[in-house]
Amino acid sequence: MLSGLSWPMVAALLVAGVLLDLLLGETRRFHPLVGFGNLAAAIERRLNAGAARVPRGALAWALAVLPLTALAAWLCDLAGAAAHAVLLYFCIGLRSLRDHNLPIAAALQRRDLPAARALTGRIVSRDTHDASEADLAKASAESLLENGNDAVFGTLFWFAVAGGPGALLFRLANTLDAMWGYRNQRYLHFGRVAARIDDALNYVPARLTALSYVLLAPGIGGKRTAWRCWRRQAPAWSSPNAGPVMASGAGALGLALGGAARYDGVVEQRPPLGRGVPAAARDIERAWRLVARTTVLWLLLAALSALAVVGARYA
Repeated sequence: MLSGLSWPMVAALLVAGVLLDLLLGETRRFHPLVGFGNLAAAIERRLNAGAARVPRGALAWALAVLPLTALAAWLCDLAGAAAHAVLLYFCIGLRSLRDHNLPIAAALQRRDLPAARALTGRIVSRDTHDASEADLAKASAESLLENGNDAVFGTLFWFAVAGGPGALLFRLANTLDAMWGYRNQRYLHFGRVAARIDDALNYVPARLTALSYVLLAPGIGGKRTAWRCWRRQAPAWSSPNAGPVMASGAGALGLALGGAARYDGVVEQRPPLGRGVPAAARDIERAWRLVARTTVLWLLLAALSALAVVGARYA
């Protein structure tokens, strides 16, 4: 039992939350995670000053995340199963990944580089103002593979563990890592706790995501390539979770990702990801399909395990 819910109910709510996301997409006027970002920025401005930056960062994380998670748990106890599904809808970002990345592919396919650069600049932190088609396709494909874990599979995992409050906790922690997890003068110490908590929460989901990408790679050869890329390339990445996800995903797609990318005018040479050809416009759609198929796989496994529980109950 989870928050008063049986596993078959949790599996049904997983499907319901994903369907709500695919049908409704992001809220048009106000998204809760945007509001949370504003709250987190206000807390950071107040606490990220003076000495003891690491303890201040830990306090900031607790103030931003714990009251909202507790409130979510109270609302779920009050409103029941429907509240869990609504929370999952607000936390998951499957349709958002499609809506932000497929227009990049469409712009590249019609040779509209200015539009593709502008669209890509909205989803990545690297410079895109003079990026080539290959650079833009690579950035979008990498974003899809990594955020498949952050916005979708990690959220589904923690929903399965702790219901709507678990999904919310994960997404809030992931948002704070995205905001505070930089290794620069401002955030190196203040954001350390946020980065470590996100690493811990993401550890299991990231490896399940990487394994899913391996399983869904085409043919035995594709699966072997994805597995070898994961095992050999992931350790070279500074992020313990992004490495497995992106390396296995790139290998599954037969793409050569990673390598050079420019941030704030400085070219950064990153470790290689995957093996194969450079990314092109059509590979953005292929990366999206891999994320979508992985979502179906996870929901199918949840449904089958729920049926097994029901069957055992009545056996």
